[in-house]
Amino acid sequence: MNPTLTPTYTNRLPPGPRPALPGANLLRLQRDPLGFLTHMARQYGDFSCLQIGSRRIYLANHPDYIESVLVSQSSAFQKGPALQRARLLLGDGLLTSEGELHLRQRRLIQPAFHRQQMEGYARVMADQAARQMAGWQDGAILDIAAEMTQLTLRTAGQAFFGADLAEQGSELSQAVSDLVELFGQSLNPLSGLLLHLPLPQTRRFERARARLNRAVSGLLPAQRPGDADGSLLGLLLQASQQAPEVLDAQALHDHALTLLLAGHETTANALTWALYLLALHPNEAGRVRDEVRLVCGGRLPCAADLPRLVETRQALSETLRLYPPAWAIGRQARQQVFLGGYSLPQGSLVLLSQWVTQRDPRYYPDPERFDPSRWTPQAAASRPRYAYFPFGGGSRQCIGESFAWTEGVLVLAALLGSWEFHLLPGQSHTPQPSITLRPQGGMKMLLHRL
Repeated sequence: MNPTLTPTYTNRLPPGPRPALPGANLLRLQRDPLGFLTHMARQYGDFSCLQIGSRRIYLANHPDYIESVLVSQSSAFQKGPALQRARLLLGDGLLTSEGELHLRQRRLIQPAFHRQQMEGYARVMADQAARQMAGWQDGAILDIAAEMTQLTLRTAGQAFFGADLAEQGSELSQAVSDLVELFGQSLNPLSGLLLHLPLPQTRRFERARARLNRAVSGLLPAQRPGDADGSLLGLLLQASQQAPEVLDAQALHDHALTLLLAGHETTANALTWALYLLALHPNEAGRVRDEVRLVCGGRLPCAADLPRLVETRQALSETLRLYPPAWAIGRQARQQVFLGGYSLPQGSLVLLSQWVTQRDPRYYPDPERFDPSRWTPQAAASRPRYAYFPFGGGSRQCIGESFAWTEGVLVLAALLGSWEFHLLPGQSHTPQPSITLRPQGGMKMLLHRL
């Protein structure tokens, strides 16, 4: 039976951890959100409830429940508290806007991500990868997380704005890190209040926000509607002439900031984790490297190579399964909803976790194992659609998904075609579940030129 079609619903609470002491659930969630949510799913099933003070968080793990929240019942939900608070930084950009405004914005922005734009973006991606590698030396030890952040930030700057962000890269990366760290506290019921108190972390947040706003404001005046040079911002400026009430000056700023942040942070994390996993599994790295040599023959990869970079994409797909940069999605019920055999009151927070569902042994045997062969067409088709949702789903599925896949595959191919990456002994590579899934403390690697 499809669990979303359960014929009867109950008002009682779903199963879940009942704390022996006040605040115990919150403490466990803050200490280890990935482990605690995984424990909830394995211990209490496909639909469970976490009580934190007066707040109830419902964890939905079954692909049918995830589809219901993101697709069939999506109009009954709005963004969760974390992204609602992100308006403090992003305004009403595409990531945070709701309802009709979001739909109109998405229609205007969508052409910038059409397939015909990807060839130009792909050239930028490959060129920036070559530029990053040009600064590396054989035998160097580098923080690959920082290197990938610089690379994807410059790529976003060039592709989206037609601007070179090399000189601002380190400063902008630090500002993004500060913001990611602070928004990572969003599951704390007091986090909204903390951002309004004169605390050191609040002042750090304000400095980071001001730095990013200055950077974006400095990019916008450089272009005019007639400067449709192929960059995403040029296309946005054209769209603003068609619908100025939707894309006014403030909206352009909000979208530009959203694209700058979302357009590099998640891809940098994905590439970092991919290089980590391939360093742990040299045979899989060898398969990707052999494919790159066969397809590219020593040159940089390009958009035309994408259909043939099958092993590379499968390695990236498996990385996104194990270490999804967006590790959880929160949705808040606008009205009473029915899910998992339960009646949920208006205001209920439903959490969907890519980390939890994409490691479910029902869909991925030996789920902790890195196995790119899970992503052959036959294997992928055997699983439910929402057993894998690294880019979300429904009307709010990540608009930049095609950009992210293109960049991830091409950059990974470029890097592995020229370099070997080795993990240093004694390092802890613990994932840090903030608003994205970063490696805690970075990711230092030893590099050898091929």
